[in-house]
Formats: sequence, C-alpha cells, structure tokens
Amino acid sequence: MRTVTPDLGEFPEFDENLREALAREGELFFESIVREDRSLLDLLSADYTFLNERLAEHYEIPDVYGSHFRRVRLGERQRWGLLGKGGILTVTSYANRTSPVLRGKWLPENVLGNPPPPPPPDVPPIQDTDEQGRVLSMREVMERHRSSPACAVCHKLMDPLGFALENFDAIGRWRTHSGSGNTPVDASGVTPDGTRFEGPAGLREILMGRQEQFLHTATVKLMTYAQGRGVEYYDQPAVRRILREAAQDEYRWSALVLGIVRSLPFQMRRSREP
Repeated sequence: MRTVTPDLGEFPEFDENLREALAREGELFFESIVREDRSLLDLLSADYTFLNERLAEHYEIPDVYGSHFRRVRLGERQRWGLLGKGGILTVTSYANRTSPVLRGKWLPENVLGNPPPPPPPDVPPIQDTDEQGRVLSMREVMERHRSSPACAVCHKLMDPLGFALENFDAIGRWRTHSGSGNTPVDASGVTPDGTRFEGPAGLREILMGRQEQFLHTATVKLMTYAQGRGVEYYDQPAVRRILREAAQDEYRWSALVLGIVRSLPFQMRRSREP
C-alpha cells in the first residue's frame, strides 16, 4: 500500500493521509483477528472494520469523527471481510483504473490456493477503444481480450472473480457507474461450474462455500512462514490433521498456530548448517 501511486489526475482526492489510513485499516483488522482469537473465516466474513474520519468519508460511512481509529460495525455487506478493504482493492488496481485481472488473480493465489499459470510471452496489449474510437467498458475490453484462445483459458477463471469487485474503483470507493461514458457497473459473474453471483456479497458467498480451500491455503502459508520453507507433498498429512483438529475449535487462530507448532514437520525442521 505504501508503494502504490494512483494517478492524481484521475483521483485527485488521494493523498498521504488516505494512503496511511488504508494501510492502517488492514493492519488493525488483521490484528483484531489474531488478538481476539477469532476464526480465520472472519477474514472473509467479519462485519466490522477500523476507521478514522478520513477513511470513513472515503467509504461514505457517517458519524465517524477525528483522526484516531475506532472499531465500526458495517451495515452494508459489500465491505465485510478482506474483499471490502480499500487497501487490497487499491493495490490490485492500476494507477488510473481498476483491473479485474489483477483482482481475479489475487483471489486464487491468496484465498483459494490455485494460482493461475503465468501469461504466455506474446500476449497482445489490451485495447480500451474499438475500431471507431468508442471507449469500451471494462467488461467489453476483457471480452475482446479473451477472444484469443491462449488468453481465454486463464481469464475465464479469473475474470468473473475480478468483475464481482468492479463496484469498487481503483482506490476502493463504491460506485455504481464507471468511465467517461458513465456506464452502469456490471458486477455479475459465473463460476466455471455455472454458479451465478453478483457483486462482492455474492462473491463472498462463493468463497465461504469453498472455505476448505481458504483454510487449507491459510494453513499452508502459515506453515511456510513457521518452517522457513515451502510445504511439500509429504507435509499434506500434517496439514490435514491440523485442519481436522482446528475444526473442533471453529478454526480459531490459536488452534491453527498450536496445530502447526505440534506438527511433525515443524518439530523436525532442521536448523541452518553452521
């Protein structure tokens, strides 16, 4: 968050105070999950966040005053959990526009644990106008881009996830119209198995329906951090055992941490050679 550079021509309201507020919101939200020993699933579904007056104005949430951060209950479901955090929405955008591809790639990598392969080397640049010079909507741009079979394979998996977050602009504000043509935002999507969803609330339901993937991904990332190495195929029995035992405690943070500490891969890890 501290390295992104939104285009001030497009977003003149972006300043250093907002940058710091967006970063601080994410830090405080994650810290609350850990310190309060909440379920890891709350990272996706928690109905609260941390705001000061500057960030509350950015989110159009009333009755928050002053520079200090406080816990705020969110009435609107679109900002629940990580999907509604302006910092994540900003760093998964370009400087002057949103990117369904970046957002759609972030979710499989960090939530579902099935990152897409890297793009082929000869991907053509994205064209945001048609042959007559008409400015295309983001959905039209991506439909043209997916006309290449080499691009379509991955985009059909990523793009529906990213388009579900199109109501958020490139600095995380809520919107219903976009672009110079003031085009209504279409935040609908269809998963490869044919499940239809709409907007961040619908996407969250899809992800919560696949919570086993999210919990497995989170556990693998925690084990990687704890062990100082990647998780290999022979570690998977330990991962499954950690998750089975954590399920008895609603996947609370402490249950996953203790499960990792007690696991054979963690206890048998080697120290670096002298």
